[in-house]
Amino acid sequence: MEDVLDEVVSSDDLKKFEQVYNDQLYKGEVTHKAQFEYAWCLVRSKYSADIRKGIILLEGLFQSDNAEGKRDYLYYLAIGNARIKEYSKALHYVRAFLQIEPGNQQVQHLETLIKKRMEKEGLIGIAMAGGAVLAIGGLVGLGLALAKGRSS
Repeated sequence: MEDVLDEVVSSDDLKKFEQVYNDQLYKGEVTHKAQFEYAWCLVRSKYSADIRKGIILLEGLFQSDNAEGKRDYLYYLAIGNARIKEYSKALHYVRAFLQIEPGNQQVQHLETLIKKRMEKEGLIGIAMAGGAVLAIGGLVGLGLALAKGRSS
């Protein structure tokens, strides 16, 4: 399981899914599948800017009416945030997932792994105090960014 936070997407896969996404974006018809696959690659990038872009795409999908993929969106939102050391947000998404599916051992293990990384970096106390504020603030910021992007 630890690989999931350290796994890096191949540049070929990233280019392939980016091309599909950009082609659909150009046509004005991005499917949930194309957006998810591109975001999935981005959150596994070695570059934090790519990971952040993937998180924004996943948050957009999560906000959409596509209930089918919500589990996957939450899971990869947790991974993406953990990879950029936004552990409070990562735990927020893990806990949201576990509310839907409390017995999911893969996500329970991800939660344990995130907590271990927090402890290693001495962040567990800070995250507990400020986690909810950070998560809400991040979602509000995302909403403002998306609203601004649509008005351009």
